Amino acid sequence: MNVTSRWAWVIANLARQLWFRASLFSVAAVATALLAWFVKPWIPADWPSLVGADAVDGILGILGSSMLTVTVFSLTTMVSAYSAASTNVTPRATRLLLEDSTSQNALSTFLGAFLFALVGIVALSTGLYGDSGRLVLFVATMFVLLVIVVTLLRWITHLSTLGQMGDTIERVENAAMSVFEEYLAQPLLGAAPKRGPNPPGGHLVLGEQVGYLLHIDIEALARAAGDDGTVHVCSLPGSFVHRRQALAWVSFDDPDRHDEVARAFSIGVQRGYDQDPRFGLIVLAEIASRSLSAAVNDSGTAISVLGALVRILDRWSRRDESPAPRYERVFVPELDIDDLFDDAFAPIARDGAGIVEVGLRLQKSLAMLAAVGDAETRDAARRLSALALEHASCSLKLESELARLRAAAARV
Repeated sequence: MNVTSRWAWVIANLARQLWFRASLFSVAAVATALLAWFVKPWIPADWPSLVGADAVDGILGILGSSMLTVTVFSLTTMVSAYSAASTNVTPRATRLLLEDSTSQNALSTFLGAFLFALVGIVALSTGLYGDSGRLVLFVATMFVLLVIVVTLLRWITHLSTLGQMGDTIERVENAAMSVFEEYLAQPLLGAAPKRGPNPPGGHLVLGEQVGYLLHIDIEALARAAGDDGTVHVCSLPGSFVHRRQALAWVSFDDPDRHDEVARAFSIGVQRGYDQDPRFGLIVLAEIASRSLSAAVNDSGTAISVLGALVRILDRWSRRDESPAPRYERVFVPELDIDDLFDDAFAPIARDGAGIVEVGLRLQKSLAMLAAVGDAETRDAARRLSALALEHASCSLKLESELARLRAAAARV
């Protein structure tokens, strides 16, 4: 999610956490169980006779015991899927599995249903509901059962692909494509393009932490710049920064405004997908490199990754004219197309150099991008094509295979 405000970014990250959604479902379940006590004064006196006195007790008992078992089973299954993805694909993709909405909804639903049954049983044993309240609780229980059945059906279908190689590649591709789409919709996070070195004079705002730059609050930088200053961003999201590294150059000499600029940069231990188009390409290339290792030897996965990389960079090559910047006093460096191609294809060119089918698909992928891209894209594709051919020349032993690669490279 390419959100500009730091607080919006923090809230978005919070909402993607499993415990957050589980807490919301749990609170909703408890509130639903207690709703019967508040609604019972409005229930007609003759309605409770439609439901047996003990109809709810048995259902809640079964619901409580079964949902606790299903919750533990689901959590164990999710941990196993995360472990498999971390071992067989890449640990950098596990975060996307942790944020999977279907898995979170299933676990949260089962946990919420267990708490709903538990609260209902406790309230019934204390005589809180009365006959009218029992009727409302029965209706609520039927609704909860319907939700559980639908969730179980979705969950069973979802388990068949959770953590599998193809599913994980698709998740990483979708995450990377989403960031590229948002970046293209709001280039440079809404700032003006920064070209060339920083202007003379001014002051550098240095970092205070060691880690990856995760998010830049462009709105905060614009507020700090005001009507009389400018801010030139020196480090893009995804950069690994240290305590004395320049995060931004500012034209004003005001310590308070300098502190405001420094607070606009969020730094963390692990690199994230938000505001960082390059990270998705790096993770995909890492998946391909692992599949090409001698221990795995799965060239088909590398070929699948190449298809995903072509789709992402093809979208980047179709970028239109940049709209006018929203924050004209904030300047952000543009993405370097050479960096994007290095992130995506250089590891595959190195690790797949000895496999001719991977080399051929790599050359064809670069030829596709060169055919649809602008001059910078064509230059980057040709540079990577030459690099891949050089790697292959050192690894392939058959002249016939090298001839096929040279013919494919000539079409880039």
